[in-house]
Amino acid sequence: MANFITRNIPNTLTCGNLVSGCIATVMALGGDARYALIWIIIGAVFDFFDGMSARLFGVSSPIGKELDSLADDVTFGVAPSAIVFAQLSVMEYPTVLASVEPYIPYCAFLIAAFSALRLAKFNLDTRQTTSFIGMPTPANALFWGSLLVSQPTLIESSAWMIPAILLLVVLTSLLLVSELPMFALKFKQWGWRGNELRYSFIALSGVVIALFGVIGGMWIVITLYFLTSVVADIVSRTHTPVDIEK
Repeated sequence: MANFITRNIPNTLTCGNLVSGCIATVMALGGDARYALIWIIIGAVFDFFDGMSARLFGVSSPIGKELDSLADDVTFGVAPSAIVFAQLSVMEYPTVLASVEPYIPYCAFLIAAFSALRLAKFNLDTRQTTSFIGMPTPANALFWGSLLVSQPTLIESSAWMIPAILLLVVLTSLLLVSELPMFALKFKQWGWRGNELRYSFIALSGVVIALFGVIGGMWIVITLYFLTSVVADIVSRTHTPVDIEK
């Protein structure tokens, strides 16, 4: 009995992630972006602990891996898409876009499509055991939820913010499947050496969250995560020794 319970703890947590994503989607389509974001955050907590429990109990399985990807696409793909869809549905459009206004909000679901593609690639990519290639789906979802919830004045300041949002949808979708190396907060050991980037990022994120709160600061943290990864990649390429044939 104990083995049965232990074996099913990770999948139960994954289902918690999936249900959280479903609730977040309903909240978003109902116009409550703040609660949608809260449920995305709850889903991210479930997502963190399902992987941890699978490693802790040594019960990883192909079914769990597929279930995890399905749950992640709902919580971190469909739910943020729904938040963006709802936002684009209520904004004032410039005259030049009036003829396509009813169709533009559906562009938000590019996020869900590219999130699914990113998750499928992740399952097959052996390079992403200790770091990421491309933006992780939870980070992308938290970025969109936090940005739209915390910056309503900016988002609704001009009808021309609609093209800006659409451009950002395309850029973040492409970033999900990009080849940009991005560090992960996975620690092999807890010392400073080898973890300088991780500890520095955690400290900086703590300052941002303290200043702006979780809801208002998350999109800033994700932006810093992206910029830090870009800088780290440039530095690593610059300091990579080049073999010169004699």
